[in-house]
Amino acid sequence: MNAARDACRVNGEPGTVAGIDDRGLRYGDGVFETLAIVGHQPQLWTRHLDRLETGCRRLGLPVPSRGRWQADLAALALPRFGTLRLTVTRGEGGRGYAPPTAPQTTTITQCGAVPERPDDWWQTGVAVRFCETRLAVQPALAGIKHLNRLEQVLARGEWSDPGTAEGVMEAMDGRIIEATSSNLIIDQGDHLCAPATDDCGVDGVMQGWLLDRAAASGASVKRTAVRRADLWQARGVMLVNSLVGLWPVRTLAGHPLPRSPWADRLQDELVRAGTALLPAVVRS
Repeated sequence: MNAARDACRVNGEPGTVAGIDDRGLRYGDGVFETLAIVGHQPQLWTRHLDRLETGCRRLGLPVPSRGRWQADLAALALPRFGTLRLTVTRGEGGRGYAPPTAPQTTTITQCGAVPERPDDWWQTGVAVRFCETRLAVQPALAGIKHLNRLEQVLARGEWSDPGTAEGVMEAMDGRIIEATSSNLIIDQGDHLCAPATDDCGVDGVMQGWLLDRAAASGASVKRTAVRRADLWQARGVMLVNSLVGLWPVRTLAGHPLPRSPWADRLQDELVRAGTALLPAVVRS
């Protein structure tokens, strides 16, 4: 038995690799989603598929049927807790950058283990820095989770200190957009704010879910341009993604930040719903 093959499906069959001429490998020509597995079930499934399908349509890729993904999940026998990655590439073909006129997409469904992180990152918050690497403006790709993550790779390579959890990334004009692998929610006191992603960055699935929950609890929610001054003046800053759920930001570039009361409320919501891999969920 090959454990790696058993945890991965390529085009609906057991496997671990796509072809060497696959355009996802050659050009980053595709999209992906990373989900939490809780109780043997992928979390925020519909929201992730909605974003994946939006990305496929934006890139001109055939949209895989949801039945294809469901068949892969049934064959993989999902663990009680873990991660799930869904990938769609344009497959092979085309001349140079020119895409094939009738692409035969490659789909990859892969399970992984729960990432190990210190418990106090959820409890007392995380140390975060600013990244020097900036995000290029490209409205055609804004919002989707495409495979070209070189900006994030360069940004994450800027530090090796294990005590620094994340790095905040800005657009070329200095607008705050996101962190290397998470989104931001900013407590401005009278409202919760998410940075606009009209021309770059990724629309966060967990970010959207949490903002919807906050709005249902009476919070005013806005998406707008955010600058560094907005973070320094905030009542609290939170990092969110589909695996960790929510981390309060304890320090930013070495400066302490207050803890938003929404951090505890939204973490409690995540634990009740079992929607992410918080320690209280994984150890339940």
